[in-house]
Amino acid sequence: MRKVVVLEHISLDGVIQAPGGPEEDTSGGFAHGGWIAAYSDPMLGTLLRRQMNLPFDLLLGRKTYEIWAPYWPHHGEIWPGVNAATKYVASRTLTSGAWQPAVFLSRDIAEKVAEIKQQPGPDLHVWGSGNLVQTLLKHDLIDAFWLMIYPLTLGSGKRLFADGTLPAAFKVTESAVTPTGVIVVNYERAGAVTTGSL
Repeated sequence: MRKVVVLEHISLDGVIQAPGGPEEDTSGGFAHGGWIAAYSDPMLGTLLRRQMNLPFDLLLGRKTYEIWAPYWPHHGEIWPGVNAATKYVASRTLTSGAWQPAVFLSRDIAEKVAEIKQQPGPDLHVWGSGNLVQTLLKHDLIDAFWLMIYPLTLGSGKRLFADGTLPAAFKVTESAVTPTGVIVVNYERAGAVTTGSL
């Protein structure tokens, strides 16, 4: 079975919006785009490259696909495999695109993702795609989070965990702290939430 792995740059207060640049996603008046730039260092680069070099297909929301489609076909040397990977794109409006191979999922996204998970193939990596991640969370379709947690708060913006997140337990399978203070951590599902008293 294929796993859905959500990979996100995230602030201490849970914001995932527009980490890469000022114009990446200004929706809602977000004015802090490019907030990860000050934290780049060789260790983070090494960890990112290792993750990016794993076998994968992409599961993306429409906005992320539209941001990436003009860029990656001309910069594939940075991310081996990104152009050959199948892009599963969740969108109510987009039905085709030049960045191929791509499969466009227009309705019943959760049901379609559940079906794709049962098919043979590499794990499905979700980068960005905040709205899609909310759908996946609400339908308990995420198997792992690979998070880069940055030592700053942003106060506003799209958050990773919003209303509708189902209770679930996770275990840390790998972690590191970069010299600039970014915590890189892999969380994998560990069953249901257990409760008790101390």
